[in-house]
Amino acid sequence: MAKVVIMGAGIGGVSLAYELRAELAAEHEVMVVSDSPEFQFVPSNPWVAVNWRTREQVVVELAPHFRRKNIGFSSLGVKRLHPEQKRLELNDGSSVEYDYLAIATGPRLAFDEIPGLGPEGFTQSVCHIDHAMTARADWQAFTGKPGPMVIGAAQGASCFGPAYEYAFIADAALRKLKIRDKVPMTYVTSEPYIGHMGLDGVGDSKGLLKNELRQRHIDWICNAKILEVKKDLIVVSECDENGEEKKRHELPHNYSMILPAFTGIDAVRDIEGLDNPRGFILIDDYNRNPAYPEIYAVGVCVAIAPPKPTPVPTGVPKTGYMIESMVAATVKNIQQAIRGQEPSHQATWAAICLADMGDSGAAFVAIPQIPPRNVTWARKGKWVHLAKVAFEKYHLRKVRTGSTDPVHEKFILKMMGIEKLKS
Repeated sequence: MAKVVIMGAGIGGVSLAYELRAELAAEHEVMVVSDSPEFQFVPSNPWVAVNWRTREQVVVELAPHFRRKNIGFSSLGVKRLHPEQKRLELNDGSSVEYDYLAIATGPRLAFDEIPGLGPEGFTQSVCHIDHAMTARADWQAFTGKPGPMVIGAAQGASCFGPAYEYAFIADAALRKLKIRDKVPMTYVTSEPYIGHMGLDGVGDSKGLLKNELRQRHIDWICNAKILEVKKDLIVVSECDENGEEKKRHELPHNYSMILPAFTGIDAVRDIEGLDNPRGFILIDDYNRNPAYPEIYAVGVCVAIAPPKPTPVPTGVPKTGYMIESMVAATVKNIQQAIRGQEPSHQATWAAICLADMGDSGAAFVAIPQIPPRNVTWARKGKWVHLAKVAFEKYHLRKVRTGSTDPVHEKFILKMMGIEKLKS
């Protein structure tokens, strides 16, 4: 009998748990360890932050659904991974041992790297449901007393889609409230150009997103390093192609939402052979750690090198499609390992992104994610907004029912009408 433990209960962790339980024989144990009793559908957080969703609409209590599927569950959280002992030390001092471990924790949000950044400082975030709820309360106060707004992604950020989404969603929400004319908006990003998205662009993402910002009267600053955030002011260094400051901006703000850089979580940091200097898990072609072959990793916690250096540091995003592809390969590889076989399944390194714009949206496809690519594709339309709403409902239903259907493969690709592109 083998015991497979999963760290993390986000999109990757929950999918892993259900698919492993469906594929492994009953004598094998599957357990999930998370730092929260809930699953949260993070892509919905921008909607929560502008009062278009409630917390209850985008979270699911996990214990009853895992129990029904015979999946063990702890929400105590991991204090430290001890890979030599094949053991997780939990936050209450107890331990969980494993034969195989899959790390799917997502990131640590590195607000501390910039003075004043984050919900405990002077900016909002949509990276976690609790942050989105704080942003929502601040948004409600802001709409009663509107003023300048700054939206963006800090240096080292690796997830730019939600920053663009939030800028466009905020614009749409303010127009619905008929106060858009009272809110000067600036988009600040570490990307070298609009539409880079940590991927050196996807199709005409540069032209498409620039045009959207212009149409919505949103100014922008690229190659930006945020130096400090004060209560009413954000200090930004705009850099040249060598990463040297060419202009300093002092941006007044009554409301701001800035995505932080990501690192690995503290429980896995500084373990030789396991992670890189930023704490992201090192993996081979089979999502397996080279130093500890019984450890696998999927999702945002995985180390991926940028396609090329940028003047201001940017990371590489991991989209939902890529995460589910990692999950599918990891499940098969753990099955093979339990049988005493070498893993042979590789994830599809492709990016499929639906970016909501409040009343429209943009879809991007990059196959593979890192250039050069076989397919690059970008489209805009109301249908993207509707697809994202449908995707939200579909995925939350998947978590509640324990379905193992690959959401993106059977649903999103069909809605986008691009099945032929995949081949």
